[in-house]
Amino acid sequence: MVILWWFFVLVVSICTALLRWNELRYSKKGLPPGTMGWPIFGETTDFLKQGPNFMKNQRSRYGSFFKSHILGCPTAVSMDPELNRYILMNEAKGLVPGYPQSMLDILGKCNIAAVHGSTHKLMRGALLALINPTMIREQLLPKTDEFMTTFLTDWDNKVIDIQEKTKEKIATPESTSVAQEFMPEFFKLVLGTLSLPIDLPGTNYRRGLEARKIILRILEQLIEERRDSEETHKDMLGYLMTKDTSHRHELSDAEIIDQIITILYSGYETVSTTSMMAVKYLHDHPRVLEELRKEHMAIRERKRAEDPIEWNDLKPMKFTRAVIFETSRLATIVNGVLRKTTEEMELNGFVIPRGWRIYVYTRERNYDPFTYPDPLVFNPWRWMDKSLESQSNFLIFGGGTRQCPGKELGIAEISTFLHYFVTRYRWEEVGVEKLIKFPRVEAPNGLHIRVSSY
Repeated sequence: MVILWWFFVLVVSICTALLRWNELRYSKKGLPPGTMGWPIFGETTDFLKQGPNFMKNQRSRYGSFFKSHILGCPTAVSMDPELNRYILMNEAKGLVPGYPQSMLDILGKCNIAAVHGSTHKLMRGALLALINPTMIREQLLPKTDEFMTTFLTDWDNKVIDIQEKTKEKIATPESTSVAQEFMPEFFKLVLGTLSLPIDLPGTNYRRGLEARKIILRILEQLIEERRDSEETHKDMLGYLMTKDTSHRHELSDAEIIDQIITILYSGYETVSTTSMMAVKYLHDHPRVLEELRKEHMAIRERKRAEDPIEWNDLKPMKFTRAVIFETSRLATIVNGVLRKTTEEMELNGFVIPRGWRIYVYTRERNYDPFTYPDPLVFNPWRWMDKSLESQSNFLIFGGGTRQCPGKELGIAEISTFLHYFVTRYRWEEVGVEKLIKFPRVEAPNGLHIRVSSY
């Protein structure tokens, strides 16, 4: 017992010393207040497990601008709306993308979220050319409609996991045979992006790196096969590979692959999750479902049964757009964005060293009672006032020069899914499933519904 007691005392003493040492490392005069946690690990575990509660607790202790150590980086966390707006709008003033090392390693250093300056401008231009209104109208929407009509067939009298089903909506770069190999690795890649960059067997980071290697091999082989065949493919990969660069920057193979991975990653986090949560909120709010179904039935009545959803059908879907925005607001998918300082700078009266991350925490803006009265209530009607979407604190799709380039494409995909779902089916939940909303929105055990014809 004496030996155990002294062992316990030794462990506590070592832990206390390590915590104290790590705090002293980051006690430079002028830094924001806050705690740094453990060496290497920092406060990552508390951040990922407690999420919004961790942020609220730190703000109550240190104010709306504090320091921490999360996802392997010393980080200044900003919960100040005015400061957040300044940071997002001033990328050229020593504030560049600062995504965690795990995300850079797994998504690739050429992805649009990681690059900045002239390179970001070129990459963004290439992506905007890929998903501009003309491309959506002529290429992407017809393919989305064709997919959805088949995808939503034969759901009648079945119990399905809507979480898994909406993941299947992620477009793979080629055939079903490619999808069967690609998608399991892609899901491992997603999990690895929000993890500590510790390369040990069994970690999500290691699995993510291994998944990236397999995905690289699949896409490199696909690119090679397409070049050998010289066949024209009217899809995202085909467009990125085209040599006609009169309106955009010609991408290298590495850039093409990283952009494909980034597009799919963004779709996984936004389109699939928002679709799942829209089904959940519509189930829980029958009045909203009735209004949405009324809008889509009116569109369907103007068409023949076999007619697809077209570009001109999206504009009348005003309430659908409102449902998507309200779902995105309540089921916050993007909690914040990261920047990195390229030089020592002063923010809010504090000194931020060169190389530190700044976490622009935007989640709380979605629940601001001054902007959104009764903020915890699912109320799509609030978005029927267009001025709400145009406000400067509307950060659901990012902000500044980094606003999501695929915003309108994502809205079109979700709108098409909801159109066929609510006009064909009614549904009820099976059991009471647990939902987690941080660090990503998910149902750990799935979200099961029993579907029947409408």
